[in-house]
Amino acid sequence: MTGGDHDHAPAAPTPGPPRTGAPARVPERLWAAELRPVWAAVHARCCSGRPVSRVRVRGLAQAQQAAVADLLGLDRYPGPAVTIEVARLDAALGGGLDARTVAEAVIGPIDDRGRRRAERSRDRDALLGWFAAHPVVTAQPALLTLSAARAGRDLMERALGVLAALPASGRPLPEVAARLTGDPHALDDGTRLSSLVLKALSLLYDVPPPEDAEARRALWARAGVACDALSTTVLVAGLRPAGDGILARVLRAWDGEPSVITLAQLRDVRALEPAERTVWVVENPTVLALARRRFGTTQGPPMVCTSGWPNSAAVRLLRALAAAGAELRCHGDFDGAGLRIAAYTMAKTGALPWRMSSADYLGALADRPPPGPALGPVSDAPWDAGLAPAMRAHGVAVPEELVAERLFDDL
Repeated sequence: MTGGDHDHAPAAPTPGPPRTGAPARVPERLWAAELRPVWAAVHARCCSGRPVSRVRVRGLAQAQQAAVADLLGLDRYPGPAVTIEVARLDAALGGGLDARTVAEAVIGPIDDRGRRRAERSRDRDALLGWFAAHPVVTAQPALLTLSAARAGRDLMERALGVLAALPASGRPLPEVAARLTGDPHALDDGTRLSSLVLKALSLLYDVPPPEDAEARRALWARAGVACDALSTTVLVAGLRPAGDGILARVLRAWDGEPSVITLAQLRDVRALEPAERTVWVVENPTVLALARRRFGTTQGPPMVCTSGWPNSAAVRLLRALAAAGAELRCHGDFDGAGLRIAAYTMAKTGALPWRMSSADYLGALADRPPPGPALGPVSDAPWDAGLAPAMRAHGVAVPEELVAERLFDDL
């Protein structure tokens, strides 16, 4: 064996060798309580998983010093602390024995802690790789800051399943929990699953983690859980959908005028076929106002405004449009929140990016007056690997309103 010293305090004396089940070739004299500190030191070092050439034993009483001196053939007591070469100990044992064998017999099975550490490291790396590659995480990279290693795969997989199903279209929390997990109480306050999902939502929305019941209810409502179906709305313009449903008829009657649609109006709408194939999705209501000014009230293209983070009404409408064959094209602010909102919108509705590349950002940056608003925390953009680094490098946000005319050139 090779390796370094190791300090080990003597263990409490124990009775002599067991009469049954002990290795027969370890003689009774080696089971003496006075020698137990030596075997404990050897055992501890062997459990490290590294080669051992010597052990250090401290705190030896006089009787224990006498036993060590007798075992090693010393001409004097070694003192309260002694370093013992394992090769010398092996030679003193004789009879084909070695220190590891005796230590395992006297103290118990030797556990290779080094091997276990390596296994835990491999398991952790595998977990982190699985987490980083999960579709929910690749679509919304802000989630990468969650501690997958602390949560464990089973809990994290359940949490990602909940996140994938949100927003919840105003359903009560127990109903959402029962539908997604089979247990209506799985998302109750205080459960590990509820805490992890709320932590993830706070990262997505870039808000502080909720610290009281009121804040938790507000965050759930933002994710569409138990929200008010009348006050949860989405702003649209230029929508003239086909079909005989009430919502389709009402929107055609408005003839493309900016309108507010409630979640209640969308509850039974599974598909909503627009008059044009492409529906343009923006983050800010001002962009709809600018589009109305440029195109007029009757010639405007079909547009949906998420008004920041898309709520249950926005997601449900966009899904209904996509289900009828519409292509959704999504734009937002060039800042940290805008990238997270765009990633969320694309992940939840299948929308495609619209002038949201690194080239679009750099072009917009060249046209805007400095210095501009701060970016805030910037997560990676799943649709363009170069966008987030470019934004971090320049450190300047570009609000969507400043590029509205460029957007309108596509319409």
